[in-house]
Amino acid sequence: MADSEVLLRRVPSRSSWQRVRKARPHLLLSRRGRRRFGVLTRGELRRLRRRLLRAHALGGDWKLGVTAGSHVAGKCKVRSRSRPTPGSQSAPGSQSAPGSQSAPRSQPAPRSQPAPRCQPAPRSQPAPRSQPAPRSHFQTLPANVTQPVRDLGSGRVLVLLPAGEGFTFSGICRVTCIYGQVEIFGHIIKQGQPAQDVFSAYTHSYLTISGVQYSEPEKSEKEMRREMRALLKPHMKLDDRNWVVQFLPPLGSILLLEQLRTPAVDFMSSYECASYVFLQENTPVRINSEYITLKTIGIRRQRKRKGICLNDSGLCALEELVSASCVDGCPVILLCGACDTGKSTFSRILINQLLNSLPGVDYLECDLGQTEFTPPGCIALLNITEPLLGPPYTHPRRPQRMVYYGKMNCHNDYENYIEIIKYVFRDYKRESPLIINTMGWVKDDGLLLLVDLIRLLSPNYVVQLSTGRGSLMPSLTSDYVELTDGLYTKSKIKRRYRGFEIEELEDSLEFTDEEKDSSPVPVFTGHKLICVHSEFLCGKNEKNRAKYNRIFRDLAVLGYLSQLMPPVPGPQSPLHSLTPYQVPFNAVAVRVTHADVAPAHILYAVNASWVGLCKILDDMKGYTRGPILLAQNPICDCLGFGICRGIDMEKRLYHILTPLPPEELKTVNCLLIGAITVPHCIFKNQPGPEGTIPYITTDYNFKLPGASEKIGERVYGNAFLGYRAYKKGK
Repeated sequence: MADSEVLLRRVPSRSSWQRVRKARPHLLLSRRGRRRFGVLTRGELRRLRRRLLRAHALGGDWKLGVTAGSHVAGKCKVRSRSRPTPGSQSAPGSQSAPGSQSAPRSQPAPRSQPAPRCQPAPRSQPAPRSQPAPRSHFQTLPANVTQPVRDLGSGRVLVLLPAGEGFTFSGICRVTCIYGQVEIFGHIIKQGQPAQDVFSAYTHSYLTISGVQYSEPEKSEKEMRREMRALLKPHMKLDDRNWVVQFLPPLGSILLLEQLRTPAVDFMSSYECASYVFLQENTPVRINSEYITLKTIGIRRQRKRKGICLNDSGLCALEELVSASCVDGCPVILLCGACDTGKSTFSRILINQLLNSLPGVDYLECDLGQTEFTPPGCIALLNITEPLLGPPYTHPRRPQRMVYYGKMNCHNDYENYIEIIKYVFRDYKRESPLIINTMGWVKDDGLLLLVDLIRLLSPNYVVQLSTGRGSLMPSLTSDYVELTDGLYTKSKIKRRYRGFEIEELEDSLEFTDEEKDSSPVPVFTGHKLICVHSEFLCGKNEKNRAKYNRIFRDLAVLGYLSQLMPPVPGPQSPLHSLTPYQVPFNAVAVRVTHADVAPAHILYAVNASWVGLCKILDDMKGYTRGPILLAQNPICDCLGFGICRGIDMEKRLYHILTPLPPEELKTVNCLLIGAITVPHCIFKNQPGPEGTIPYITTDYNFKLPGASEKIGERVYGNAFLGYRAYKKGK
């Protein structure tokens, strides 16, 4: 009897694990993996199918692996024990912020209240499987988080940028678009393109990185996640990749911001006059996790109103000019307007937008005081092939043709100014759109001179920028230019001789036979005027404009001298420690362009001055003694610039410090000295010498030619560092 009772206990009618499994909620499958799904019996397959249909009816999508409150994998394994109810979708914005802990899972339903097992699943409720919600695997960010950032270490930060959102910042960094596409200063950076160095400097309006909306590829979410992870793998670890996939917004972009260190930045930051330029704004801010993360690479988020913003007139003008350049050929675009109306900023945005579609853009610099690519005092023609993502002193370029005028303005020397522009303009081949930047002097003679330039250069478009500040200038329409006398040109009706008349533009430009074939003579045939009301932020006014302009000129000179540094960042070498070139007196001619200097004092003016290295047609080989002086200012090609850091009177040599390569220095046979001086901070910041700083004195006679006054000191002959001469005299 006892044996029979034991046998009855060992062979029950139903096994215990089956009873427990059927008592659980119907959304859940057994967590005990008895068999693989491929070897289930027919009854087990029917029961499995019923449970999946019930889960789908209650709001869960078992195929995508997402349910309302629980996750069911593609292989039908249970990820959560919570029992969802119909319509229990989580509200938008309820997900945790990046880096925060996830919300606790819901408690399982009590076993005493199971759902009816035999309840049929209504087939009309489930959504069609062919229309899944886009990017359902991404979590929604809280309302107070716009662009999440993540520190990757080693001076790298990851930024997720939604489409249409902007990230305005101060500082410098290297930007790489890993996924999607963004726009900076009018230039679009797409995934796969090289990294770009971005300079959002303190001296100008801050730059904004904006997410550009792109068409979603015709791929499944699984394929998109696989592609995204493959693009992220070379840059970050697995945890970081999972974070990106989790929080990337729909049609968003993934940016990698790296700490930027270049020889030019290190060189300029080593001087007091430029040390503050690339630093973050030192104002009280709310310190949060984003601030600490961005500080590791030397940048800081700024308010959007501090960035560059174009109004409707500026956007329409850019759209029209880009369309004309890409469709109609190679137009000539002239920018004009008063001082501080945003001509340079508008030209940079226009160049960047043109480079999105064209391989290159030509640029004619006619503004002597605030040049874009060269040191001040130059008229130059350049071909730009790379975007401009910073102020002028961050992107010096090598011109196709350049003439050193030697002054910041052309007052009382208009004829020479026009002749130089004609000389440089001859090199324009009309193979790319040409952008012409003019001076901000638009009153009295400056306006008449601008009329002469429009007739001379014959642009297709004249973009006239204006602001609500200052006096208004007349609209430079085609009829106004035709009916107004310039300084040296006459109107269509009036005939008046003013000392230097250009009777016909065809005769005024003296071309050779070869130049006539390659460059057709420009004839003024009218232009289209585009008026832009500028709303750029500007800290200049009538009181501090001269101070700001002098700082920008010093920064342009420092930017050019930074090319003397080695290409690899490292310890900075002072300028007086670099080896200069030796130039014999009888190899070059000398001319001071901005003043009349007696021949006996010419070497005082040359010593430690900013000199233009030029090439004239005359041959200097016949002269045995020196120095050789020119009687008038020549119009000749300028190959580069340098500093005459000393003069050896015994060996009759100039010591020239310049970044120009030796093969080009062989053709230099003229030194031009203008009103552009070496920045003051270079004189004061001379590491190495102890005691009295070379060439700086407080006792000097200002009546001598070439003398100038510095801030706090008096410097002889614009003198530079001449450390060898100082040691020799000591």
